[in-house]
Amino acid sequence: MRQPGRENAPEQQREEEPGFQLLDYSVTIGEYQAKMDIQEQLAALRQRIATIDGKYRQSTAPAPKPVAFVEELLSGQVVETPHGSHFETEKLHASHSRHGSVDIADLLGLPHDLLAPLTNGAIPSSHPTRWAFLDTETTGLAGGSGTYAFLVGIGSVEEEGFRVRQFFMRDYGEEASQLHAVSEYLQRFDVLITYNGKTYDQPLLETRFRMCRARHPFGRLEHLDLLFGARRLWKRRMENCRLSHLEHQVLGFEREGDVPGSLIPYIFFEYVRTRRATRLLPVFQHNVLDIVSLACLTAIVPEAYRNPETVPVRHGSDLLGLARWLLQVGRSDQALALMRRAVDIGLPDHLLFPTLLDTGLLLKKLGDEPAALAAFTDLAASKNPCRVRALEELAKYYEHRERNYSMALEMTRSALAECDSPEIRHREARLRQRVTGKLKRASVSATLFPQSPAAHKAR
Repeated sequence: MRQPGRENAPEQQREEEPGFQLLDYSVTIGEYQAKMDIQEQLAALRQRIATIDGKYRQSTAPAPKPVAFVEELLSGQVVETPHGSHFETEKLHASHSRHGSVDIADLLGLPHDLLAPLTNGAIPSSHPTRWAFLDTETTGLAGGSGTYAFLVGIGSVEEEGFRVRQFFMRDYGEEASQLHAVSEYLQRFDVLITYNGKTYDQPLLETRFRMCRARHPFGRLEHLDLLFGARRLWKRRMENCRLSHLEHQVLGFEREGDVPGSLIPYIFFEYVRTRRATRLLPVFQHNVLDIVSLACLTAIVPEAYRNPETVPVRHGSDLLGLARWLLQVGRSDQALALMRRAVDIGLPDHLLFPTLLDTGLLLKKLGDEPAALAAFTDLAASKNPCRVRALEELAKYYEHRERNYSMALEMTRSALAECDSPEIRHREARLRQRVTGKLKRASVSATLFPQSPAAHKAR
């Protein structure tokens, strides 16, 4: 209860009264605000530290991705054999579809004797449905007993289109089962077609069959390695003859998202280690595309050897490979026609001059000396890498056919000016002696048997 008159008491008196203290509010409030600022900063710091601690305290290893086995991601089945089990899948390219510039339906109508010229008669006649197109994906390119063919693809021509069946070993222990199924599947075919298969795929598979103590099925199959025919046909124009390159340049097909072949072994090793097949799926697609491209190239390459005179080409260099093949099999007249056609279509200089020289040599071999002489004369008229050889051929002609040693010596000296070689020097010395001897004999004859001016004039 307020005491009366208390409010009017002097300030000094109030300070002296017991129990009463006057506070300096200005100082107290400032200190209080400073203390509050520090407290807030400390609280914020504690909260930040707690957040960081909580972040690392709750951090754990990421949850492992669910295992996705190959049989769960691809349509197919696990096949049981007397040697265990493995996985198989199929891919059908319908007959109405196309692969680049080739209609799949055209594969069924390929001639039965299509492969005969390219194989020198080893495959005289065989229906396309009896052809097996084989390609493998392996754990490396070194070969030998340590390299496995973990995926074997076999393509075949059918009424429905082009079918590719793939035999996959999910682990090394399934190899015997996989190879057994491959051998059984190949029994329906008569011809094996590969790309570099004679050098790599077949020897590798034969080794794997031996390692599994099984007999390989390749002994009864006629084998066409398309690489050799394709290389002979296109190596003068293409920078390389790899299947993927020809697929793009010849078929006009370009892959999208394809896995590089150099990575395929490592992808399989990762699958064996983790059992996650997601990254393995592009390998199956890579194998399918290789086999389909092989089949489509089989519709093009053997046909060029079957009818080389009428083969439609836009590059003269493609005809040169066919011409050289015709020479090897003894068809010189057809080879000559292709060489002339190649020159007419057009050739780069590094191919043109050797082709002109080969044309002259072939004409000489066939006995057409006037045409050969014209070819060598044209080649010797300009500076080119084959001019020396053309001059030598002209020197031979004038020496041995026309007995014109002076002209032969002139051709030889022109060749010697281009290339100083022991052979040309030897020819030049021999011709010089013949020319000198002929002049001496003519001089002696004129001395011993002088002719009257009238006779000389009549002559």
